[in-house]
This record gives sequence, structure tokens and C-alpha cells, in this order.
Amino acid sequence: MSKIVVSIVMGSDSDLPVMQEAAKMLEEFNVGYELDIVSAHRTPEKLFEFSHNAHKRGIQVIIAGAGGAAHLPGMIASMSPLPVIGVPVKSSNSIDGWDSVLSILQMPGGVPVATVALNGAKNAGILAAQIVSAASEETREAIIAYKQGLAEQVMEKSRRVKCQKD
Repeated sequence: MSKIVVSIVMGSDSDLPVMQEAAKMLEEFNVGYELDIVSAHRTPEKLFEFSHNAHKRGIQVIIAGAGGAAHLPGMIASMSPLPVIGVPVKSSNSIDGWDSVLSILQMPGGVPVATVALNGAKNAGILAAQIVSAASEETREAIIAYKQGLAEQVMEKSRRVKCQKD
């Protein structure tokens, strides 16, 4: 695995089953990452330290997942110069996940958070790798191969299900 350039953070360990999907994709693209819990509400000092210093540690992209009020991605984006990808997580205290989606999606002008689908950590991992690939030929080649593989899978499925009638 290459040096750590992506940080995956979540508000609680209950978000881990969702957020592990981002880690799996980064592993597939050989992108180094770290994984941690940073709660916007329960550990605000840790949130401030993380947000202000991630770029100083060589992090290039942050993936932040949160459920319920889902303040974590937006709070990080308000303090960090790095691109932040928000993953809304459908949690036990969530209103069908909509509270999380809207909390991450509806950011004010000047504080952008790229937002993926509810529980969409897999896409967050791919997007983070694509951002990293702007400066990494190796990562770009891995993404190209991945997308070619997706196309081949669809073509194979098409061959299996396609039928013609006269």
C-alpha cells in the first residue's frame, strides 16, 4: 500500500460497516488510507485538531461518514482546505436516512462537501481515488482498469440475458 493520502472518519463505530466499503475501494486502487472515529458532538477538540491538521500530515482527501444530524463532514469542510466527501449513513436514530442526506447535502455557499448516496461509501472511496489520481498515474491506471472491468461485466451480463425474437 502506498503512503496514507486519504483519511476515512466516522462519527461512531456503528458507522463502520458502511464506511469499510470506502476502505475496500481504496485498497483495490492501492491508495493508502487511515480510518478513525471523530465525533462532531462527542469529541469536538479531536474534530478541530483533525480538521486543522490533516493536510499538514499529507492527507489529500477526507471521506467523512455520519448518521442522524450528520454534522461531521460539514464541520470538517469548514475548517480544512482539503476536499471532503460526505457519506450519509442511515443510523438507528435516523429518519430513514433523510436527515443525514440533507445535513450533508445542504451546505452553505463557500463550504462545499461532495455528497454520495445514502450508505454510499463505496462511491466515496472511488471518488477519493479519482481525486488522488489527478497527481498519480498509478492510481489513474488502476481506475481505468476498474472501469473497463465494470464495462466488461455489463457486456457479459448482456450476452447472457439478451434474446431476439423474430
